[in-house]
Parts: sequence; C-alpha cells; structure tokens
Amino acid sequence: MTIPPAFPNDAALMTLWTVIILGIVEGLTEFLPVSSTGHLILAGHAMGFSGELATSFEIAIQLGSILSVVVYFRQRLWDLLQRLPTDPASRRLVLGIAMAFLPAAALGLAVHHWIELHLFGPITVAGALVVGGVIILIIEHTLTDRGTHGLERVELRQAWWVGIAQCFSLFPGVSRSGATIMGGLLSGMDRSTATEFSFFLALPTMLAATGYKILKSRELLLQGDPLLLPVGLTVAFLTGLLVIAGFLSFIKKHTFKPFAYYRIALGLVILLLLR
Repeated sequence: MTIPPAFPNDAALMTLWTVIILGIVEGLTEFLPVSSTGHLILAGHAMGFSGELATSFEIAIQLGSILSVVVYFRQRLWDLLQRLPTDPASRRLVLGIAMAFLPAAALGLAVHHWIELHLFGPITVAGALVVGGVIILIIEHTLTDRGTHGLERVELRQAWWVGIAQCFSLFPGVSRSGATIMGGLLSGMDRSTATEFSFFLALPTMLAATGYKILKSRELLLQGDPLLLPVGLTVAFLTGLLVIAGFLSFIKKHTFKPFAYYRIALGLVILLLLR
C-alpha cells in the first residue's frame, strides 16, 4: 500500500464520497489529541484529493465540528453569558479564553500561508504525530500535581500558557486539542478541566480560522457542486457531536496515553509507507 502523490487542484476530485469520508474523519478526530488536520491531510492524500482545493476544504470543514461544540455546551454557554455581568469567575473565564486565543491568532495570521504551502504533507504530519505522541507520554509520566478543578478556577496565568501551547498546533499533525490540553495539564489543570477549557478555546480559535478560510476561498470551495461543502460540514457536525460526549466520559477514568501510542504507531506506519 502506498500513498498516492499529490494530484493537481481539480474540483472533479471533490466527490460526494470524498466529502463524506473527510467529514467523518474531521468529526472523529477534531477533539481528540491526535490532530484532525493531520488526519484530513493523510486521508486526502490516500484518496488522491490534494492541492489548494483540498487544503481549503480541510480547514473549512472544521466549522462543522465547532458547531457541535456550541450545541453540546449550549446550556453552559448560555449560563456563562447570563452570569457575565455579575459573576467575577465568569468574567475571568471569558478573559482567560480571550488571552489564550491571541497568541496563535497573531502567529497564524503571520505564517498561515507559508504553513499551507510547505507543511501540509504526509511526511511532516507523520513526524509531528510521532513527536507529539512522545511528548504526551512524557507529560503523563512526569506530572502529578494538577490542582485546578473546574473552569471557574482557571487563572489568567494558566490560560495564557495554554494560548502559548496552542501556537505549536499551527504545525499540521501536532493537534490543536492535544497542544491545548497538554498546556492545561502543564499549567496545573486536571484532565477534565484542561479538556473543557480546550473545547471552549476552540470556539473563537476555529471560528476565526475557518471563517477566514471560507471567506478567502469561497469561490474555490464552491466550484463544481455547491452542495458538497454543506454535506461535509453536516457530517462533521453530527460525528463531532457523538465524539464529544464519549471523549469527556473517557478522560474521567483514563489518561491520554492511548492517544499517544496511537499517534506514534500511525506516524511510524506512514513514514514506513513513504520510504
């Protein structure tokens, strides 16, 4: 089995089955510390769907997963907005999310085009999967004191370091959720708090990234069948909604080590195939 070489940018390669498969891949991997962008790149190359159109679609489709976060946490988000004028803890959480959003947003604006041109490939993704998996194992083996329990107790200092950690996720294959969750653990959050903070931080981060990409590449994304993008977004939304509940339940009783082993194994397999 070999991964096909990059194909030219051709809307004909963006078929119904292509967007359904990529939607499922996006929904399954967006919130797990395994890199959804990396998996989309690998899946796209395996199906012969690569180039400028594929890169734009792989970013735009993440909007579906973000909508699943809004729907899943709709009551908590509504409660947070209602308490915002009077509750200091709620204001601190919103300010913390804003602080965590800024570093990657600023860096992303500066380097996103270079990253898309040079790093959206299976080799860089495979390498990042392996390195990220090793880092997760190191963090899980060494950190024991995680005293921050609950989003309302997250300090601004902790939020800032999560934002710095998120900058590493600009490299395809690192994983936005993996970087922010590990950043949360390193700053002193427990697993559940770090994971929930990662979910809430995903809202402004990914809305900005996907919104920018959709606006910038709307003509490219809608060439061919204009219904394909909505289909991919819908599939990603439904799949992501199922994954969120299962992931939050899983991390209450387990560590992130299984995801680390999976990353390392997948990355090594891809590197061997590309030899």
